[in-house]
Amino acid sequence: MFHRTRKTDAAVARPDARGPTAPRFSFATWLRLHGVDLVTMALMGALGLGIYEAPPAPSRSFPIYFQDGQVVYPQFAYPLRKEVVPIWAAALIAFFVPFFFFVLFQIRRRSMNDFLTTNMGLLKSLITAAVFQVWIKWLIGGLRPHFYEVCQPNIPQGSAPSGNGFASLFYDRSVCTGDKNTIDDSLESFPSGHSTAAFAGLVYLSLYFNAQLKVMSAHNPAYWKMILFFAPLLGATLIAGALTIDKFHNWYDVVFGAIIGTATALVAFRQTFAAIFDFRFNHLLLPRTSSQPPASVLPFFAYEGRPVDAGAELPFAREGGWIAGNQPYRGAPGDATVLMGAGGAGAGGGVGGRQLGHGEAGIGGHHSGAAVNGGGVPGGSF
Repeated sequence: MFHRTRKTDAAVARPDARGPTAPRFSFATWLRLHGVDLVTMALMGALGLGIYEAPPAPSRSFPIYFQDGQVVYPQFAYPLRKEVVPIWAAALIAFFVPFFFFVLFQIRRRSMNDFLTTNMGLLKSLITAAVFQVWIKWLIGGLRPHFYEVCQPNIPQGSAPSGNGFASLFYDRSVCTGDKNTIDDSLESFPSGHSTAAFAGLVYLSLYFNAQLKVMSAHNPAYWKMILFFAPLLGATLIAGALTIDKFHNWYDVVFGAIIGTATALVAFRQTFAAIFDFRFNHLLLPRTSSQPPASVLPFFAYEGRPVDAGAELPFAREGGWIAGNQPYRGAPGDATVLMGAGGAGAGGGVGGRQLGHGEAGIGGHHSGAAVNGGGVPGGSF
């Protein structure tokens, strides 16, 4: 779609001074490389949906009234309100907002392989986070702030406790007279699915903005890029925070959901791209390792090679030396090259291209990178 000329593997293996020429994208080859992942994601999605529909596993005990008639836990006695952001809306925002920008950035990226693989990384984050949180909801759960309102216990206020446990204070859901499905849902407050989905999708988008716009880089970018970097994080925070307004979740449900979503976003992004915060590599896709490449092609990203100056080898932003192969080759303290000494990183010019990668022959995904001390980078390209 984006590559108009067909090139052979031999042409890819012999890059000129401007870097490798990518072959024409082949969806069949891409599907062969990622087919197992697609099936796995479908199975994970089905598993998550099945667990989500299952009733809560634990038989949870809870107090209702003290002997003087006061409610034991008034923080679970809020009225049942309408959700500010429904769960379906949070899920759609978490996917389609990043998807929109992935499409928009193809104006310069111009790589179907880049587009599809970037979206796969997003789906990995969302699906993994969703399955993680529904397992916890099912096996652990917790009371929502409106639990008593939903339960409608048939225990008269002010009556002598007649439950179980010490002083007969505790009851189970058998005393509830409300709707069964709503009670099931109100017993699965922890962690927040809204927060998990929002942070899994929008943190991934924020990392993508940082990589493509070089928000944290070796030059001082325009302020609007910083704003764009934080906008998805603000959106995720607002979605999560709304749950404490409509009282569908406790604050700790929201915090733990945000932690789950952020963790899966970080891992999914790093699994897809060559770095998370190292500005020299974090816009470059990692090679797929499940096909048979030419003998001259490495099966991994080696953080070395030759600079390139075209197409998906460059980030969306082109200032700061990213055009014409003048991108920086030394990083800030804590970046990879700081461990190599002053004299080791200069040979070979800028870093910013990709190493020829295993498994991307025929789909426009071969990598060539710039020389960094002639070898792999120790310890720091993330």
